[in-house]
Amino acid sequence: MSIQFKNYTNEAGITEDYHRVRSFLVDIGYSDFTYARWDWMTTHGWLDPSAVGRIGIWEEAGRIVGLATFDTRPGNAYCIAAPGYEESKREMLEYAEEHLAGDEGFRVVIPDTDVRFQDIAAQRGYVATDCGENDAIFFLDRTSTEYRLPEGFRITDMRETYDLMEYRRVLWKGFNHELKGEGPLVYSPEEALSAEKEMRRPHVDLELKIAVVAPDGHFASYCGMWYDEKAGFAVIEPVATDPDYRRMGLGRAAVLEGIRRVGTRGARIALVGSSQQFYYSIGLRPFASASEWKRESSK
Repeated sequence: MSIQFKNYTNEAGITEDYHRVRSFLVDIGYSDFTYARWDWMTTHGWLDPSAVGRIGIWEEAGRIVGLATFDTRPGNAYCIAAPGYEESKREMLEYAEEHLAGDEGFRVVIPDTDVRFQDIAAQRGYVATDCGENDAIFFLDRTSTEYRLPEGFRITDMRETYDLMEYRRVLWKGFNHELKGEGPLVYSPEEALSAEKEMRRPHVDLELKIAVVAPDGHFASYCGMWYDEKAGFAVIEPVATDPDYRRMGLGRAAVLEGIRRVGTRGARIALVGSSQQFYYSIGLRPFASASEWKRESSK
C-alpha cells in the first residue's frame, strides 16, 4: 500500500479528524506532541481555527501514519511518524515549510535524540537553535506523592466544584496576567464559553482537574491532569498558583494529588512539558528534550 496525503478538516473543534489524530497519537505512545497536547490545543482559546485545515495527515490503508501540525498557531511545526514510517518526515518537513509557517517565520521542533530527522533537516539547510522544549517525568513507583496543606485549605476537583469562573480566575492570576498590568480577569460570555469547551471536551475526567481552595473560597492553585490508559502515561497541564498564595506548597499539593489520582487509575508515569525547578523539586526528573531548528537565512 502506498502512503496517501490529506489535509485535516477545515472545521475546528471536535470532529472525526480530531478523533482520528488523537487515536494515532495515543497508539504511538510518547512523542514530542502527545495526545494531551492535542486535546488541549483542539479547544483552546488561543487556537487559530482558520489554520487547522493546513495540518497535514499521511495515511496508509486508511490508517494515519504521520502528522505535521502546529500548536495552536502556525510558526513551529511538529512532524510525528508512526514506527517504521520515520522516512516520511522528509516529506512532512517539505510540506510544513510551505504550509505551517507563521507571521514570524518557520521553525521545526526536532527531538534531540532523533538523529535521522536532524540529518534530513540539515540537508535542507536547517541548523539547531538554542530554543527548545523539555519534558520531565514522575515515576509513581519511585517517588512519594505525599503532601501537606496549610490549615484552612482543602483539595477539590471540577467534578465536585464545577466553577468555571474560579478555574479561569486562578489561571489568569497564576500566569501573571495581573502582574503584567493586564488587570483582573473579565469573565465575559465568550470567556465562559471557552472555559466550558475546555472542560467538556471528550476524554476529560473532571476528577483529574484538581484545585486547592483557599479559606475565602477562591481557587488558590490548580493542576490539570490527563490520562489515557492506552497511551500508558499521564500528562500534567496546566499548573498555576495565585501569586497571593505562592510559597505555601499549594502548587506542589495540587500536582501531587493529581499524580496520586492517575496512579489509582493505572498510570505509572506522569509527564510535564517543562524543565522548571518547581517540578524537579517535587520529584520529577529530566526526561526528554527537543530543539527548534531554522534555516540559516530565516529569522
